[in-house]
Amino acid sequence: MQYFPLFIDTVNLTVLLVGAGDVASRKLALLSRTEANIHVIAPKVNAEVQDYVQKGRIVLSQREVLPSDMQNYDLIYLATANEALNAELASLAADRGIWVNVVDNPEYCRFITPSIVDRGRLVVAISTAGAAPVFARTIRSRLETSLPPSLTPLLDFVAGRRAQVQQRLTTGTQRRLFWERFFATNGDRFDSRTEEHYRNAFNHLTAKGEMLLLTDSTPPQLLPCAAMPLLQRLDWIYSQETISEALTEMVRRDANRAKLPALSELSQAYEQGIRMLLVADEATIARLKAHFPMAKHLRPGAI
Repeated sequence: MQYFPLFIDTVNLTVLLVGAGDVASRKLALLSRTEANIHVIAPKVNAEVQDYVQKGRIVLSQREVLPSDMQNYDLIYLATANEALNAELASLAADRGIWVNVVDNPEYCRFITPSIVDRGRLVVAISTAGAAPVFARTIRSRLETSLPPSLTPLLDFVAGRRAQVQQRLTTGTQRRLFWERFFATNGDRFDSRTEEHYRNAFNHLTAKGEMLLLTDSTPPQLLPCAAMPLLQRLDWIYSQETISEALTEMVRRDANRAKLPALSELSQAYEQGIRMLLVADEATIARLKAHFPMAKHLRPGAI
């Protein structure tokens, strides 16, 4: 993975954008939706950039950029039509420890801006590491159709109720069950029934755990698609040996991990509502299947 995805808090972030043509305008259209303080330097300014100035969203210096401008910023975007100038300024910024992006030239980029699906608090970023931005836009268009605009007010509603849920429900398991119940009944809608679904989700917050069994010789990439949501719900991963990197990529990243415990401990965890994955050799999995008939055995092509 050459580019590691990060979400940066843009409050009090200082950003310099050099250039004010069509390419810079497209970048500014995205940056202006953040909380960042934006400074634009360009000798000629198009109508779109001028509109941001009139709205007070950006600070504009209508002049040629200078080498001395490459300092005191958190991020710098270079979008001039002069490739040699972009390369020179990028080198200066990098020498001063500033993260720089030269638009449409990954060779000089310390970071890249992905294709984004914006649903308020839900933001999905797609990147091909600069190799195929057209394909990234194709993926984005698919996500745009599958993520409805109602998610924006819905997640604002959820954010406004989180403190209340934490006060009423004292354990992490209860909170998890509450939110799973809420989203299962409400879905991705935000309408007149959302408040009702929220109130009802506090009822019957008890559930048995979930036990998944996986033979350590099973290639995770051969598991059926239906296994993915199960693996993403795990609280614990118990294994005889260190799990493979391929399996690590499929399970919930913040799930707890430990060596395979005694049967009595597994029974107790199940009764407490813990969701777990047990990874072991074939003989051990066979014994676990006999002891825990309710467990789901993950196998290639079947659950």
